Amino acid sequence: MNAKLELPATALQESRRMTAPTRLRAEHLSEAMGLTLTAPRLSWTPPAGTTKQAAYRITASNGWDTGRVDSAACCGIRYSGPALDSRSRFEWRVLTWDSDGNGIERASDWSGSMPVELGLLHASDWTAQWIGPDEPGVPAPGERPGYALSRTFTLPAAPDTARAYATAHGIYELFINGRRVGDQQLTPGSTSYNTTLQVQAYDVTGLLSEGTNTIRAVLTDGWYRGTFGYTRDADMYGTHTAFLAQLEMESGAARQVIGTDSSWLVSETEIVSADLMAGQRTDFRTADGGSPARVRNAPQARPAVVRPGSFDALTGPVAPPTRVTQELAPVSIRRLPNGNQVVDFGQNIHGWVRLAKLGAAGKTVTLEYGEALGAEGDVTRDHLRPHDFRSPGAFLDAGQVDAVTAAGAPGEVFEPRHTTHGFQYVSVQGLRGDLQPEDITACLVRTDLERIGSFNCSDDRLNALHRIVDWSFLGNSCEVPTDCPQREKAGWTGDWQLFVPTAAYLYDVTGFSRKWLRDVRADQWDNGVVVNISPSPGPAVTSAEFMGFTNGSAGWGDAIAMVPWETYLATGDTSILAENWGAMKRWLGFVQTSADTRRHPARAAASPDPAPHEQFLWDTGFHFGEWMEPDGPEPDLFAARNADHGIVATAYYRHTAGLMARIADVLGLATEAAELAELSANVREAWQTEYLDPSGRVTEASQANCVRALAFDLVSPEHRPTVTAQLSALIRDAGTHVGTGFLATPHLLPVLADNGELRLAYELLMQDSEPSWLAMVDRGATTVWELWNGIDADGAAHQSLNHYSKGAVVSFLHRYTAGLRQAPGSSGWERIIIEPRPGAALTSAATSHVGPRGLIALEWTTDDGVLTLRATVPPGTTAEVLLPGEPAAVVGPGTHTFVAATGGDAAKPELMRSTL
Repeated sequence: MNAKLELPATALQESRRMTAPTRLRAEHLSEAMGLTLTAPRLSWTPPAGTTKQAAYRITASNGWDTGRVDSAACCGIRYSGPALDSRSRFEWRVLTWDSDGNGIERASDWSGSMPVELGLLHASDWTAQWIGPDEPGVPAPGERPGYALSRTFTLPAAPDTARAYATAHGIYELFINGRRVGDQQLTPGSTSYNTTLQVQAYDVTGLLSEGTNTIRAVLTDGWYRGTFGYTRDADMYGTHTAFLAQLEMESGAARQVIGTDSSWLVSETEIVSADLMAGQRTDFRTADGGSPARVRNAPQARPAVVRPGSFDALTGPVAPPTRVTQELAPVSIRRLPNGNQVVDFGQNIHGWVRLAKLGAAGKTVTLEYGEALGAEGDVTRDHLRPHDFRSPGAFLDAGQVDAVTAAGAPGEVFEPRHTTHGFQYVSVQGLRGDLQPEDITACLVRTDLERIGSFNCSDDRLNALHRIVDWSFLGNSCEVPTDCPQREKAGWTGDWQLFVPTAAYLYDVTGFSRKWLRDVRADQWDNGVVVNISPSPGPAVTSAEFMGFTNGSAGWGDAIAMVPWETYLATGDTSILAENWGAMKRWLGFVQTSADTRRHPARAAASPDPAPHEQFLWDTGFHFGEWMEPDGPEPDLFAARNADHGIVATAYYRHTAGLMARIADVLGLATEAAELAELSANVREAWQTEYLDPSGRVTEASQANCVRALAFDLVSPEHRPTVTAQLSALIRDAGTHVGTGFLATPHLLPVLADNGELRLAYELLMQDSEPSWLAMVDRGATTVWELWNGIDADGAAHQSLNHYSKGAVVSFLHRYTAGLRQAPGSSGWERIIIEPRPGAALTSAATSHVGPRGLIALEWTTDDGVLTLRATVPPGTTAEVLLPGEPAAVVGPGTHTFVAATGGDAAKPELMRSTL
């Protein structure tokens, strides 16, 4: 079948607007409310249908007017108008001039306006105090209730404008006069709370009225003190929750401020317990003073306790907020013989369900969430239970259980917004009445990232693979890039460095990555070690915890250089490199010191005197290594602690040093760039000396080591064919199956394609016996599995069924199958290469990406030996088109069609090109 190009919704809408700049952003955000910086950077997409921006003019409602600025820049334009301070607000718009290259210019229409508003910048802006509940006895982790903190006040008239600023040690929801404020979820979000605590700013003008008003917050443990991660540690940031809010109302020149203090009242709520891992229990028979009373005896309200708290860590948004971005209806509901009703939503997601049908008054309904069904047809969570390292051989509970007790009031709806789960199925237990599809809804909860990329092709299974990868990322993009949405919810560094190139093609993850990198920097140890998981409580905790010795692993710590680089490539924004440069240098310093001063005991025993090249070998310390290679040994943290992973670690040492040389060059640090390039060359030479035999073969032969040798340019040009042949033989010896583990899998197919083995790359891609990507598709996966046999041949589930790392393979579909990639040396998609490389009997493919300059789209079809390509190139962009057997064609903005022979009886010998 012929591929039909499916553009992102925003691209479809905005591609029709031909006369004005679009996609206005401040600090890469489409919503700039509560920023805490005084020179925000602005960006826009040039008008579609133009050639190249020659100049721009920005005007703003506060009188700022740049006048005409002769520049092609459309990203990272710093605000330079009247000085901004706390609460400053302005709306800005932009007009651009287009140049056709022949001296003729035309002006665009003015863009729409974008509002930008600053939050509270200074500690002195806050008159509010940190407050919380008085807890004489704190319940056990996972069993702690939610509290309401409220204040009632009287207004002589509704204010002209009103803003609420709020944050918490825990998770809060804010209500004014019984109406929920905003649509953000899990506020204030997940950050390294000791250094960074986000404040949300809300426009609440329409929620206040003349007379009596009540502001109320519901507060639960969240990331601050709830159980978290594989080990279910609790109280990582503190032992008591707290809330901070300031309501500011203005009428004319008068401002009235109501902040949290000891005059606020605290009471228990219907939330009996709430925990991100365990789940939420709600009893609607209990009501607090700020919610409708459902029983005669509501909980006793008592004064709030003022708690010590810092204002130094408070900051505004960097990433888009977390929201419910999609709702799913059941695809089936079945009642089992045991009375449980199993609801299948047809898709594995992250979030919760909204239940609109509860039991009779006093009856409890339990919701058990899971990714798979057991032998009896009910939800199973057994495969998600983490090991209890405190009791060898034992397992912890998987959590993911909510419960609600009804009060019997009309219209009762249960929506557990103080926990989240990873699930496709829900077992509804204790409900006598039969559920109907309209009674239960699955809510996808994630950071509200804009989709900017798409792909489809003529093979339905590859389309399904792309779809499950996309869904897997959606399920792991809540606040931070998580490894799984159920068992851990942790921001592992290694996972994101592997997947960020794929994610940045499909979604705008710029702010998302910047927010996470801020935590990575905050969590970095004084000796330069980058911790495995961010956010984390900081060096004092992560160095002493059970898995503390695993921090500083190659491929994980290197994320501090690799993620900023990929984000820069996607955007062209050099500030992302600059703000992480110091942390990169500290990490590389740790690596360099480790390599230069230590030797692996086995190497030292074999030769007391180190060879000259060994100063550049990084073979000590803990490393996860390739991790989870198919048919490899069972992962063992303690065994890995003493293993020699020098072939992996030294490869990353070389790669990061080389990457940082390029970053230094971009930042204009010529001396450092030269020094880093020399270091990278020395490490490369040391790797070859240690790990290549005289014939050029990798001595520690594995698919992963051969892939890294080629992907990281560790071998000289004369040895690349040898290593490629070695890799190909290893793949054939494995029955043409994937043999790479965690780190090398994303590079496997590109390395084959770039080294003359495109056919083999497609054979691996289309392999449908385990281990393979299509085995997941054929066994009904809706997200990517952690293990290749996440659902085995007998239908049993193993470990997490939602881990996006193996899904990085779909970058091959974008860059090789469809054929769109950024040119070497380019950033922000200023120069692109269009080179379809069909295989596996595909007859069509299409992809699109909305870059900083606009929509890039291409689609190709083959018919009877002829390939027809249609490509759309945005303003200010140059495309090099490479088709089989033809010279390169360089084209500029516009829509272009190419026809070329690919072979076959009806193949045409000439290349035909038309520009529309």
